[in-house]
Amino acid sequence: MSNAPIAFTLAQWQQAYRDGQSPAELLHALRLELRAADTAWIALASEDQLDAQLDALASALEGAGGDLSKLPLYGVPFAIKDNIDAADWPTTAACPEFAYQAQADATVVARLRAAGAILIGKTNLDQFATGLVGTRSPHGAVPNSFNPAYVSGGSSSGSASVVARGLVPFSLGTDTAGSGRVPAGFNNIVGLKPTKGWLPNTGLVPACRTVDCISVFALTVSDALAVANIAGGYDAADAYSRQNPNSAKVGMPAKPLLAVPANPEFFGDRQNQAVYEAALGKLRELGAELVEIDFSPFQQLAEQLYYGPWVAERTVAVEGVNPEHINPVVRGIVENGHKYSACDAYKAEYIRAELSRVINDALASFDAMVVPTSPTLRTLAEMQAEPVLFNSQFGTYTNFTNLADLCALAVPAGLRDDGLPAGITLLAPAWHDQALAAFGQRWQQAVDLPLGATGKPLPTQTASDKPAPGCIRVAVVGAHLTGMPLNFQLTSRDAVLVEQTTSATHYRLYALPGTVPPKPGLARVTEDGAEIIVELWDVPQARFGEFVAEIPPPLGIGNLELADGRWVKGFICEPYALNGARDITSFGGWRAFIASLQTAKN
Repeated sequence: MSNAPIAFTLAQWQQAYRDGQSPAELLHALRLELRAADTAWIALASEDQLDAQLDALASALEGAGGDLSKLPLYGVPFAIKDNIDAADWPTTAACPEFAYQAQADATVVARLRAAGAILIGKTNLDQFATGLVGTRSPHGAVPNSFNPAYVSGGSSSGSASVVARGLVPFSLGTDTAGSGRVPAGFNNIVGLKPTKGWLPNTGLVPACRTVDCISVFALTVSDALAVANIAGGYDAADAYSRQNPNSAKVGMPAKPLLAVPANPEFFGDRQNQAVYEAALGKLRELGAELVEIDFSPFQQLAEQLYYGPWVAERTVAVEGVNPEHINPVVRGIVENGHKYSACDAYKAEYIRAELSRVINDALASFDAMVVPTSPTLRTLAEMQAEPVLFNSQFGTYTNFTNLADLCALAVPAGLRDDGLPAGITLLAPAWHDQALAAFGQRWQQAVDLPLGATGKPLPTQTASDKPAPGCIRVAVVGAHLTGMPLNFQLTSRDAVLVEQTTSATHYRLYALPGTVPPKPGLARVTEDGAEIIVELWDVPQARFGEFVAEIPPPLGIGNLELADGRWVKGFICEPYALNGARDITSFGGWRAFIASLQTAKN
């Protein structure tokens, strides 16, 4: 019986090593389970390659003083799509004649390895990342992990397949037109399509360089986000890399406002439609308000990617490759780029910019948009008969995303009557990745589907007590509490409520005289303190200064200790203002004190 770890999440890998298991033992057992004949793989780690990585891992752990927490991906195996470079591995983009030996890791691969991850293999793809089907490769089609008669989706077919079957807990794909989302939907896994420029493309064979994104597949949303947070960040070597302005919200309210397309198209696929409609019902059960919006601008922009001058970017990407070595369907697509002029390209850019503005303005008042990941699913035989038409259908709800500078998160939604999976995708403007993931984690726990195609149950996810990247956690105690007069100063800056908790037992609370609206003062004391109810809010870093600037004396922001020992930023009061102030500590919090005043009036 195999001892290979299958369908481990990141937390389970981490626990295995805390329990004393050996990376060499687990990873060599896993390597023996993998088969070169499996069409999901283009290359697998040799024994020597694996041993070299294990030696480097041992050195890294020694450098970290044996502290596993400093290597968050310690000994975790992963796979990458074979258009992403790994040092001393060939990169083929599923075209053997194009292959070259990579001299260095892609930036994202280097960051993951620095965190302790072990590259176990490179995965199959639609050649040159052109397609959403998973069939356009000389290495063979990658079958759906639930039913091999159906397509896996592409172009990141292999990366999705190996995660869905639990061979690795996460993998890297790429996403230009939906390649990091469609395969996730077809295989019941998570596909995180980041904001353009968050995960650097240094070391990536481009498909459309201006819109390409390296993406993450995982069994859970929390794992996908953890990987993206490690791999992401500015890289000066990538001309399209961007600094996160840290101005976007990092979470969603308990009752989010979600846009949905009016009159969604499913091309006659009633099973996918049924799963989507059930998902909308589930969203309403979770407290979401759904509002239909006009989807035509999204459709118009989607058409630009394959049916306009934008296809010339793919033509540029394969310059110098002998056309005879390119898959016939791929060749037919990229050769179309030659018929457009520079004038056509500029006109297309103007259209893109105009539609992108319309789309982003339409989404501005919503927490996110929800769409089917794909409107339909096809068999391998159907795809062979209609390779272009059905590919286009798969991209109905994906092709516009990168052109409009949106981020996206594909999550499992349910199983169709025939047992095949279908998914939904959350979309939002650039840099709302953390917010989508926060809601995606709530969604995944609520639908509670098995992990990928493994049949294993979704583990209970424990919420992190750390602030999301790009925000500052602030404790509020008085007029900024939910429903209080100054709460708008938080919500208008896209701050998100995290939890209600209490301070440590070192504080007393006072009602400050003459303040409008009424405000309390919180003071740290050396004795006779008590726990005071507070709310914790995550404020985007770029908006924090605006928020603090509106705080009048004698109040300010300092450091506040919570009952569980955490320290956060919080409201403090200058001691002079407490002279003559009423001590209201016995109420345990500002809300109870205000309620007592109302009772007294009545």
